[in-house]
Amino acid sequence: MKFYSPVITNASEAAANQKLHLFRYVEDPDQYRVDTYEAHGGYRAWKKTLTAMKPDEVIEEVKKSGLRGRGGAGFPTGMKWGFVPKSSPKPRYLCCNADESEPGTCKDRVLMERDPHGVIEGMAIAAYAIGCHIMFCYIRGEFNHCIERMEAAVQEAYKRGHLGRNIHGSGYDLDMVVHSGGGAYICGEETALLNSLEGERGMSRIRPPFPAVEGLYACPTIVNNVESLAAVPHIIANGADWYRSLGTEKSAGTKLFSLSGHVNRPGNYEVELGFSLKKLIYDPAYGNGILGGKRLKGVIPGGASTPFLTEDMIDVALDYEALTGAGSMLGSGAVIVFHEETCVVWVILKLIHFFRHESCGKCTPCREGTGWLEQIIERIEAGQGQPGDIEKIEDVCGNILGRTICPLGDAAVMPIQSAVKHWREEWQYHIEHKKCLVKTEFPFG
Repeated sequence: MKFYSPVITNASEAAANQKLHLFRYVEDPDQYRVDTYEAHGGYRAWKKTLTAMKPDEVIEEVKKSGLRGRGGAGFPTGMKWGFVPKSSPKPRYLCCNADESEPGTCKDRVLMERDPHGVIEGMAIAAYAIGCHIMFCYIRGEFNHCIERMEAAVQEAYKRGHLGRNIHGSGYDLDMVVHSGGGAYICGEETALLNSLEGERGMSRIRPPFPAVEGLYACPTIVNNVESLAAVPHIIANGADWYRSLGTEKSAGTKLFSLSGHVNRPGNYEVELGFSLKKLIYDPAYGNGILGGKRLKGVIPGGASTPFLTEDMIDVALDYEALTGAGSMLGSGAVIVFHEETCVVWVILKLIHFFRHESCGKCTPCREGTGWLEQIIERIEAGQGQPGDIEKIEDVCGNILGRTICPLGDAAVMPIQSAVKHWREEWQYHIEHKKCLVKTEFPFG
């Protein structure tokens, strides 16, 4: 899989590429080293923050930039930082959410493996903005290489004086801990992450109180995604107006998209928000069309937990508002493509198996409902479906949606609901003919 900004083929594209920043240096084999990172301008924004900006000014600059959370929710980052109560006598914490468990998503790991100091610098600036003196990077437990790279980068940052005591003579102290995650999808949800970080079972908390008021160790805490934090040094270095000039009016900046499935050029691509989904799939510089020249059947545009789009719906902008208007979500930016010879029932069976397995079991609708859905869908896929099964699926989905503490329940049912809506005849064919309408050609079980 390729990790890069689009190939530059002419002067206009070269100029456009200057707008890209997160992936600008990821193909430099030494970018993960502090010397190379600094040679490319790294830690200048951190020094600027410490010497020329007050915490409130940093928050205002990020607010002005329009940066929104890149983990899936899309909540304004600067606004989130502003929720930390200034009058609280408790310590404040920053947590980088590097759990990246959403199926189809593989962007954050690239930043941690290839540009770890960019993540550290963004975390440091965010920590300074909220008055934090110890920050945590919670990395998915299976990401051994990411953990090793981040730990090595943290040690380099300490040696160069970017972390520790009296950083660059500013009087500001900041420490960082890299923490290996619990290996559970639910720990990508911010309150479950905090429970796991405290040594408890990863289960979501009821809100309010929200983490900004009472989070880690019952203290004010900000949890941000890796990509969100990695964008912060570029905003501070180049200014909020520069960042605002990228993307759309309501969805500013660039976004990393993980393109996978039945495309000729799967990979991670950095594009401005508002970029065409159709172009991402078909343009030779990006996905380069469908494998084998086959016809597109459907797309999951924002990770496995988002509703499907059909072939006639992909002429849409990749931004928060446009995808919501199209009936789906931007989510984590994981674009999964399926061609015409993919059985949608088979796809949904794989998804519901994942979500049933990853349910923490705290909420009854999710704990029981995902199990019922897997049983029904597995029966249909095995050629044992019965009349009324589709209606049962719709009924169970309706009784899970919006009835759980965290979004996992919603995530499990939204792709199912959209798959039934768009390809109901295929589900019906399964039940009536006891076999798939089309042959699935994924090379795995």
